[in-house]
Amino acid sequence: MKVKLFTTGGSIDKLYSTGESTFIVGEPQSERILEEANVSLDYEVECLLRKDSLEITDADRQMILERIASDPHQRIVIAHGTDTMILTAKTLSQIRDKVIVLTGAMQPAAFRHTDAAFNVGGAIIAAQTLPPGVHIVMNGRVFDPHRARKNMALDRFEEVPQPRRPSEL
Repeated sequence: MKVKLFTTGGSIDKLYSTGESTFIVGEPQSERILEEANVSLDYEVECLLRKDSLEITDADRQMILERIASDPHQRIVIAHGTDTMILTAKTLSQIRDKVIVLTGAMQPAAFRHTDAAFNVGGAIIAAQTLPPGVHIVMNGRVFDPHRARKNMALDRFEEVPQPRRPSEL
């Protein structure tokens, strides 16, 4: 089994630029994370974008969709910024014959305290075990992108409560 990991940027890849006095999207960190973890799974990494997810456009999402759909791998992980991860996941939902898992980090992988390695590891495992479809792996959980949201106040993803049916009232 082989997992293909695509990177798009986002907080997971951010670094602080002292020259610019701001955060910039740097080199993809997911491959380094997997190497440091001594992952023995056969995997391949490809960089699609180096953008903050707030800068990802509909044209970028269309490119991601086309690239994932045309890739021969059946098990895909996408490292993506958390702000628009759900939107990209919903766009990818039209691909039904592959396991696609999006993940990211609330804190850059370069930070001492980060969720990046945990989330990437969880996404790699999820890609090997989940059924075909599009999933989000964040904060130790698997989410359906149509029933998830990013909770900015708690700095985590959570499931969107489903409205109760009249028969349940």
